[in-house]
Amino acid sequence: MIESFLNAIRNLWAVDELRNRVLFTLGMLAVYRAGIHVPVPGIDQEVLKTIWGDAGNLFGVLDLFSGGNLRRISIFALGIMPYITSSIIFQLMTSVYPSLKKIQEEGELGRRKITQYTRYLTVVLCFVQGIGIAYWLQRQPGLVIGGGGLAFTLLATVTLTAGTVFIMWIGEQITQRGVGNGISLLIFAGIVVGVPSAIQQLYERIKDPSSALFVIILLAVMVVITAGIVFFERGTRKVPTNHTRRMVGRQMMQSQSSHLPLKVNIAGVIPVIFASSVLAIPQTLATFGQWSWLETVNRWLGGGHPVYEMLFIGGIVLFAFFYVSIVFNSDEVAENLRKQGAFIPGIRPGKRTADYLNGILVRLTTVGATYLVLVCLIPQLMISGFKVQALPFIGESLYNFFTSAPGLSWIPTGLGVSFYFGGTSLLIVVGVAMDTISQVEAQLVMRHYDGFLGPRGGRLRGRRATA
Repeated sequence: MIESFLNAIRNLWAVDELRNRVLFTLGMLAVYRAGIHVPVPGIDQEVLKTIWGDAGNLFGVLDLFSGGNLRRISIFALGIMPYITSSIIFQLMTSVYPSLKKIQEEGELGRRKITQYTRYLTVVLCFVQGIGIAYWLQRQPGLVIGGGGLAFTLLATVTLTAGTVFIMWIGEQITQRGVGNGISLLIFAGIVVGVPSAIQQLYERIKDPSSALFVIILLAVMVVITAGIVFFERGTRKVPTNHTRRMVGRQMMQSQSSHLPLKVNIAGVIPVIFASSVLAIPQTLATFGQWSWLETVNRWLGGGHPVYEMLFIGGIVLFAFFYVSIVFNSDEVAENLRKQGAFIPGIRPGKRTADYLNGILVRLTTVGATYLVLVCLIPQLMISGFKVQALPFIGESLYNFFTSAPGLSWIPTGLGVSFYFGGTSLLIVVGVAMDTISQVEAQLVMRHYDGFLGPRGGRLRGRRATA
């Protein structure tokens, strides 16, 4: 396996076009990472370091996708999140508004129109978020040099908007002239750039003999979670289909057997992003003003609190079913199968087929949502624990039991370690890596080179693979 992987790397550099694509991608990612050192004008960086707390609010969620640019208030502080939000909005709107649905069905021309509309909405969202961030910055004592004002708000908003537009252009260039999906790779680069510091932290702890076993267990859990993500992201449910005999020109084509692949996790990481963002809104509002009711809400929505965990789980499940219902139309798929002369054995075409696909989709989404919940909760519980003392009636007794039981005292308080790769980060990193490797694998196989798994290893499948 290792030999096949190294051989695929050599083959990759042997092909001029692929080598140029890889170098172009690395160059664009380097430009993106260089932007972290260019701050927004008028910000006192020393004061910024002292006032930025833990990434627990919506700014922290945005900081994840900006690769740390928001924490430093650089020109790329908004990151690519406005573009992702715009893409999701238009993806949902095409299922609601027939006019947008018609444009989407116009082929390449329609796709370009939707992309153009997405860019316009991205600029609008950047202005809104830029104004909010500029207002928040001015509320922090001593952060804005000169006290701020309308001029600073306008300057900061324009700078942040221009930075996001430039990032959007970089992502599109990587997609067209590089390797992999540009937008996903930008998020990927922003997350993995912190790996060296995370390794250093673990190394510092492993030098302590009392913490060595703990670090080994932590790494083992991380490996198991990563393996689980790979397993579920590659998982598909193959629905068998038969094609009836039909005339192609003057030749009668015999009936053929095929399958309709349905991914276990069709929604991807979208439900986690939505759930985290919605639950972070009250904490973000608290940075703009002081309301007594927000203090209570923020206490309930703190990491590890039972209310937060229940809402987080419910949000992931709700958004998973909602998003899948938008992106996968069973009636449309059933109609397309009927037009192609295909049918599912034992199921009548039309409404019966749509109902059958809906039943499969409900089961798959249930499994996918459960998988997302487990992947996100395990690292989160390791970081902040589960505050059992907040449970009514039995909270105090459970707290006393766990704190006195050997090996279980970490449950109410967490392990006191910064588990760098949280659930959302792991989902993004592993998924993007699989997508990129699958695309490189396809390019190598197309040019008659051995792929990463060798000549008999088959082809890797990314998150978007359908077979």
